[in-house]
Amino acid sequence: MNVLIIGGGAREHALAWKLNRSSRVRDLFAIPGNVGIASIGKCFEISTSDFVQIKEIVLQYQIGMVIVGPENPLEQGIVDFFQSESSLEKVMIIGPTKKGAILESSKAYAKAFMKKYNIPTAKSISVTKETIDQGRAFLQNQYPPYVLKADGLAAGKGVMILDYQKKAESSLEEMLGGQFGKASKTVVIEEYLNGIEMSCFVLIDQNSYLILPFAKDYKRIGEKDSGLNTGGMGAVSPVPFITPEINQKIENEIVIPTVNGIKQENLGFRGVLFIGLTNVNGQPKVMEYNVRFGDPEAEVVIPRINNDLMDIFLALANNTLSEIQLDINPQSAATVMAVSGGYPTNYTTGEHITGIEETQTKNTFIFHAGTQMGKNDRILTNGGRVLTVTSLGNNHHQALERSYRRMASVRFNRKYIRRDIGYDL
Repeated sequence: MNVLIIGGGAREHALAWKLNRSSRVRDLFAIPGNVGIASIGKCFEISTSDFVQIKEIVLQYQIGMVIVGPENPLEQGIVDFFQSESSLEKVMIIGPTKKGAILESSKAYAKAFMKKYNIPTAKSISVTKETIDQGRAFLQNQYPPYVLKADGLAAGKGVMILDYQKKAESSLEEMLGGQFGKASKTVVIEEYLNGIEMSCFVLIDQNSYLILPFAKDYKRIGEKDSGLNTGGMGAVSPVPFITPEINQKIENEIVIPTVNGIKQENLGFRGVLFIGLTNVNGQPKVMEYNVRFGDPEAEVVIPRINNDLMDIFLALANNTLSEIQLDINPQSAATVMAVSGGYPTNYTTGEHITGIEETQTKNTFIFHAGTQMGKNDRILTNGGRVLTVTSLGNNHHQALERSYRRMASVRFNRKYIRRDIGYDL
C-alpha cells in the first residue's frame, strides 16, 4: 500500500522511518516533508491546508492511507474533506474530524468536556475581553505561578506561566488584545498544578482504545525548565515515576472517561489522542488534550514499538484495535532537539548543517524537523526546531549519553540544545 504522511517535522520523519520498515508499505510520500523524509520517500512542496492539491496527489499516486501529523489540517477539516469526496471514499485517513479536533483547537471546550465527564484537571475559568474582570478576580484568588492559555491553536507557544499577579494581569490583557491572533480571543486561566508532567498517547477507534508507552517531554527553552515555552526540546520514555498504581489511575480515571465522553459527544474520533498529564502527589490530572502524536514525544515512543506500525494503523482504520497486542521494547529512549539560536522568538534559517551525514547506528537515529536541501546538496536549516537525535539504551542515562554524544557532531551556526534533558529523573 502507498502511504502519504501530512506534515514535515521530526514527528513525521519518525513515522516515515518506522513505516519504511513495514512490509505492508510499498511507497512513502509526504506533504511537505523534509530532507530526512525525502531520503526514504517522495515529498511535495504543497501546503497542508490545500486539500484539493492533496486530493490530486492521493489519486495520482494511488495512496491507500493518509496519516495526518500536525493539528492545523485536522482543525481545518481534512478528514471531513476526505469523507465528503466520493473519489476518496476508499482511502483510509488517520485523524479525527473537525468536530473531534475541537478537543485540541479549543482549550475552553476541552475544560468543559473534562468537567462534564468528571476527569481530574486543574480549576479554571475561560475569559474574553468582555469578562476580563472575572479573570482578574480569579487570578487574585490563586497562588503563583499563574497559568494563562490561549484557547485556540498557537503552535505550542500559547501557554504563559508567570510568577507575579500584576504580570499575569497585564499578560491576560495582551493575550486578549491579539498576542496570539484569534487563538487568544478567549483565554483559559488555570490553577498551577505543582507536579511532574508526563504524556500519554491513546489510539482510539470506534470500538476500542490502545494506550501506547508513556513519555515525558521538556517544553521550556532554558535549562532547569526556565524561559519561554517551545514546541519541545527533548523527551524520554518510559517514565520512571509512573508506578502500576498511577498507571491504573490514568486508565480508570482519565482514559476510560475520556473515551466514553468522546463517544457520548459523537466526536467522530478515529486517531491519536495525546493526553498531557501532571502527577500531583500520586494523583494524575489532565493539563490538555492534543488530537495527534506529540512532538518530540513521538520520537521516543515510536522507536520503542516493536510491532509493524502499519498493522496498528490498519487496525485503527478498520476499528479492530482490540485485536492488537503491543510489543514494546523494554529499553529506554531519549531524544534531544537542536534548535536555531533565538528560537522560539526570532531566529534565522538557511544555515549549513554538517555532521548529519554520518552513518546511523542501530541504537541512534536522527529525525529531521526544519531542514531543506540547498545548492550543491548542502542540508540547510529551515525552521526553529531543526532536528532531533534519539537513542535507545539500557536505561535513561545510557540513552541520553548516546544522544548527546551523537548530537555533538552535528553543527550549524547558532545551534542550541538543552543539556539537561532527563535531569529530573
